[in-house]
Amino acid sequence: MANPGGISASLQGRYASALFDLASENGQVSAVESDLEKLDQALVESPELAGLIRNPQISRGEAGTALESVAGILGLSPVTRNFLGVLASNRRLARLPEIVRAFATIAAHARGEATAEVSTAHALGPDQVEALRQKLEAREGRNVKIKTSVDPDLLGGLVVTIGSKRIDSSIRTRLNTLAQAMKG
Repeated sequence: MANPGGISASLQGRYASALFDLASENGQVSAVESDLEKLDQALVESPELAGLIRNPQISRGEAGTALESVAGILGLSPVTRNFLGVLASNRRLARLPEIVRAFATIAAHARGEATAEVSTAHALGPDQVEALRQKLEAREGRNVKIKTSVDPDLLGGLVVTIGSKRIDSSIRTRLNTLAQAMKG
């Protein structure tokens, strides 16, 4: 399958591509994508889990057993559980967050979607997110899924990243540009 932006050239891209192909064959792309989102959220919320996947002193078997328990608690599908076992046995658990992002990119590309990461100084309301989504879809010519985050350092405006494209209309960038222009 063709991957966006040569994603399969990287280690995490190869694992994500293999998982996507397996999930596609079993008709479980949505289930695996949902599983990976749960797992990614668990890594964010649990410093212990994040430490576990990065700890080189934990054996492959112990890491596999620990992740099997986590998978049970999160209610992950058998495809995702088996994949986590493969990552543990190959000592690739530390790459899990990157694999999750690569899988999401591949799945979105397969659905004809783009994901826009939007950073703003203040949280956007639902109407603002919808208006932004419509403008980005008109610009990109495909469905756009928006992930928002708040970065108070922007001061105002927003920064939109879609794939390798970045639209930066933040006040911080404008002030920095003005300061550079005044320096001569």
